[in-house]
Amino acid sequence: MHAWLCENPVGVDALVWKELPTPVPGKGEVLIRIEAASLNFPDLLIVQNKYQMKPPLPFVPGSEYAGVVEAVGEGVTNVQPGQSVACLSGTGGFGTHTLAPAALCMPLPPGFPPVDAAAFIMIYATSWHALMDRAALQAGETVLVLGAAGGVGTAAIQLAKAAGARVIAAASSDEKCELCRQQGADATINYSVHTPEQGLRDEIKRLTEGKGPDVIYDPVGGDFAEPAFRSIAWRGRYLVVGFASGPIPSLPLNLSLLKGASIVGVFWGDFARREPKANAQMMQTLAGMYAKGQIKPVVDQTLPMAELKQAYAIMGSRAVKGKLVMVN
Repeated sequence: MHAWLCENPVGVDALVWKELPTPVPGKGEVLIRIEAASLNFPDLLIVQNKYQMKPPLPFVPGSEYAGVVEAVGEGVTNVQPGQSVACLSGTGGFGTHTLAPAALCMPLPPGFPPVDAAAFIMIYATSWHALMDRAALQAGETVLVLGAAGGVGTAAIQLAKAAGARVIAAASSDEKCELCRQQGADATINYSVHTPEQGLRDEIKRLTEGKGPDVIYDPVGGDFAEPAFRSIAWRGRYLVVGFASGPIPSLPLNLSLLKGASIVGVFWGDFARREPKANAQMMQTLAGMYAKGQIKPVVDQTLPMAELKQAYAIMGSRAVKGKLVMVN
């Protein structure tokens, strides 16, 4: 097998494409021949030694992937050789093969393409857990999605619309705003033409007729977090999903008091670990929605696995709409 190996987590340039022994699955493990692997923001942080999970060196990055099971270890009963699966295991995806815990493998129904499957678990699990579980989103409510043209953002638009909500999507260009409308957004805000202090709040106020959004989905953080939270509706729920912009904002807690609003943390990975039965039910629901055509990952482009460093550069440029997927 071959894989991109991180021997020193100082950045993307240190990754090396190497031939490695094809591993044999141990107890509870499966060997997967990887057909596609998507690029997520944590995949950048982990090779820079900036992610909360720090795997032992050396490691193969690539948190999310899809492929075919080639062998199973002792005690594995949920999947079998020849079966197509998707997996989000944190590492291992950027190669031709990987070992994965069988418990983390999602068996794929017929007709689920590997490119879609590789871009599916993280964005939809995160967004469903955020909107439906943590925010208890109701039909008729208004959701503001920040960073709406990215992977989790587009997933949030689709899921919020499927739940009967009104969606305002904020993105950084007219092109990205158009993509959001194609995904079902009812209104858009191009925040590259608005200042965080005033313009964004004015647009939110105009688009909600002064009421503010009931739910704010924020995977971005940074300068727009506080003005967005200042615009939230009474009893609103502010979903802290991530900090793709880099800086972690500090929100004045008196704003929560004044609006009767909640600041709600979203950590899907720990939810899956602590509440595996609820997570499994959620994934089954999401697979059913995909089969019905209610949700579908937005894939910006696919690139050969050998061009991983180019894909990292594209992601770092903030030009990606939806997800980048590497293919073997």
